[in-house]
Amino acid sequence: MKKLTIAIVCFFSGIMVSAQNKVDVLIIGGGAGGTSAGIQAARMGIKVQIIEATPWLGGMLTSAGVSAIDGNHEMPSGIWGEFRQKLRDHYGGAKALATGWVSHTLFEPSVGNKILQEMANIPNLDIAFNAVYTDVKKDGEGWQITYRQNKKTYTTKAKILIDATEIGELLPLVGANFRLGMDAKSETGEKEAPETANSIVQDLTYVLILEDVSKNPRLDQGRKGLVKKPKNYDPEAYACACKREDGEMFGAVSGCEQMLNYGKLPNNKYMMNWPNCGNDFYVNWPELSAQEREEKLEEAKDFTQGFVYYIQNELGFKHLWVAEEFPTKDKFPMIPYDREARRVTGKTFLTVDHLERPYDFTLYRTGVAVGDYPIDHHHDKNPDTPKIDFINIKVPSYNVPLGSLVPESVENFVVAEKNISVSNIVNGATRLQPVVLGIGQAAGALAATSIQKNQKPSEISIRTVQNALLESNAYIMPFIDVKKEDTAFMAMQRMGGTGVLKASGITYKWANQTWFYPNRIVSEHEWKTGLLPYFPQLEKTAASGAGLTLPFVTSVLKMIQPKTDTSITQQDWTDWGMDQAFNDNTELNRRTVSILTDKLLNPFEMEISWDGRIK
Repeated sequence: MKKLTIAIVCFFSGIMVSAQNKVDVLIIGGGAGGTSAGIQAARMGIKVQIIEATPWLGGMLTSAGVSAIDGNHEMPSGIWGEFRQKLRDHYGGAKALATGWVSHTLFEPSVGNKILQEMANIPNLDIAFNAVYTDVKKDGEGWQITYRQNKKTYTTKAKILIDATEIGELLPLVGANFRLGMDAKSETGEKEAPETANSIVQDLTYVLILEDVSKNPRLDQGRKGLVKKPKNYDPEAYACACKREDGEMFGAVSGCEQMLNYGKLPNNKYMMNWPNCGNDFYVNWPELSAQEREEKLEEAKDFTQGFVYYIQNELGFKHLWVAEEFPTKDKFPMIPYDREARRVTGKTFLTVDHLERPYDFTLYRTGVAVGDYPIDHHHDKNPDTPKIDFINIKVPSYNVPLGSLVPESVENFVVAEKNISVSNIVNGATRLQPVVLGIGQAAGALAATSIQKNQKPSEISIRTVQNALLESNAYIMPFIDVKKEDTAFMAMQRMGGTGVLKASGITYKWANQTWFYPNRIVSEHEWKTGLLPYFPQLEKTAASGAGLTLPFVTSVLKMIQPKTDTSITQQDWTDWGMDQAFNDNTELNRRTVSILTDKLLNPFEMEISWDGRIK
């Protein structure tokens, strides 16, 4: 813990002790985004504090119990990749995490929290657990936050404030404009959006973790793991949990076992987060007071308890007890799984069109986090929701623009969770755990860069933030076939981020893809066309469809840099990690061209606007 400056304020009614702290960056919310933001900024040498209301880190990953990772299996970007590797080390490899059919990576929430706390135990990062903020206000160009912890009041002053809460709690408090609920078609331009906007949010879920006690002889074979029948229990609410509309699930021996194995975790545990006549629950929290929301969340708990009662008693799985996974009296997670938040009105606004057709726009150039999960919304429990065929909105893998993390109007304030500037429909893809970890890492890199450069986040160079992320093994482009272990990883990511070399995106089941094809030969015309936005003097250069060779590269270099030595030596190739021999007739592939373009022309250093236009 950092040393705190103690200020004592006397009142007629007694004495209140207030501890004051100063940091560069203050993060409210130690969920997936907040934890990742704190780790990244602290690693960059910035003093950071996280204020977290629970005793755990990880939010939806851990404190909400959603410990089955959705997406990004082939894109282990940055901190997400580190977290996954530590899970593999803990459990004994990748196969040990593939216990349920919903995901390649499943784990016990308590283990996830332990790993995140170990990752966050680093210099420059202070975490206040069991701490609840009570006041947020401007302090000059910075911020002053008051919070309560262990019945004491503390104050922290920070230059930059990050909202990493699960539902975008700070947005109305700091005066940031935001969107909430379903957007109108006229606002987003999305053909899939409803005609009229509304405040409807996705169903939330109160998860429970069950444990197979028949395989754990240490547990007492009494009834302490069997739940009581809730007061308003209705078995009909769960009657189709083991079925699809066309009958038993997948034609399996037991549809109920398929339902349970959906979220099967290591060590014979089960994550109960089941959408099909399961424990999704609608809470219209945008229209509720804080007390009303808490009352509805208790109803959500009761509904999940009813689901578990149904599993244990109606379906006969009495050997599945409620596990003592969380440090709570009722054995429920500390928070619900909120799938949706207030979404800030940012410098940029990411819509379905950007995801479907990235190269029709330039926003992809500003990417700082990647995702491949399809657009997935949960609205079964609210019959008033306009019907949108979310599952048939086909998008490739995608990236999230930096401008979605930066409000259009409030300075020195950044968002780092499900509260980024995206449309309601796009939130169905960007809300998933690996994407939010990436968003948080980008928010941390942005805040740290702002402090280092003594600039506001709204003034910072997008390329500088992207380079900081690349140096941290994070992806800025969603390339499935460009691995971090490749020595040309950053060069290929940068060339993808400039658009000099474009990739091919496809929709593929529950893991969409974008392929860079590093070994594909580049034509003269393709390279010239990609360079033109950065070097318009190449307009009249003749370029054929033939494979790109060194003589053509040299001729382009001479045109762009007439006074520079354009010769490429074998030592250059070696320094750039390419030991093979090249001659004038060798046709160059996309990996090689990425290295050459990055080293010799470096279009990535040219500044771009928030929407990706070259300045």
